[in-house]
Amino acid sequence: MELIASLTSPFARKIRVVLEEKQLKYKLHESIPWEADTDVGDYNPLGKVPALVDEGKTWIDSAVIAEYLETKVSKRKLIPDERLAAVEVKHAEAMADGICEAAIAIFLERKRPSELQSSTWIERQQGKIQKGFHYLNQQVAGKDYVCHNNFSLGDIAIICLMEWYSFRLSEHQWQTEYPELSRYCEGLSQRPSFQATQPK
Repeated sequence: MELIASLTSPFARKIRVVLEEKQLKYKLHESIPWEADTDVGDYNPLGKVPALVDEGKTWIDSAVIAEYLETKVSKRKLIPDERLAAVEVKHAEAMADGICEAAIAIFLERKRPSELQSSTWIERQQGKIQKGFHYLNQQVAGKDYVCHNNFSLGDIAIICLMEWYSFRLSEHQWQTEYPELSRYCEGLSQRPSFQATQPK
């Protein structure tokens, strides 16, 4: 099993955490999509990470890869067998991923020359992020895990989002504004799988 990933991608990190939690052996193939010599396109025509190669087939998109990894025999399940519970976990993952996409859009827009940046575009993405954080803050209030009092893929997606956000958009001190989300993240971030995959 080979994972094509950038070490700073929150979506690739989500899969690295899944692999760590499930104790599945894999080879890490580091490739950064933005670099001129990247080979990401050889694995994913869309030029995005992560991609996973296993048993002669290549899988793309972190949500799809996470689903695929649930088919592997391991000691830990991250998506419940019960269908409605599984949908709720995937819903939490989708919310975290959607917020992350908005945050990445801001990060990339700010890389453009200042005269080409769109303040309207940035404000629109910031609105998505603020509403998303408010939603997550409510969802984890008083809880250790986002779904069914069990650690799941939803938790992994949320932690990868929030730690990437702090890593790349550190000027926003979200911890004070969203105290329940901060408490939740502080507790889960101590897991070895998150410690081993922190963006640098």
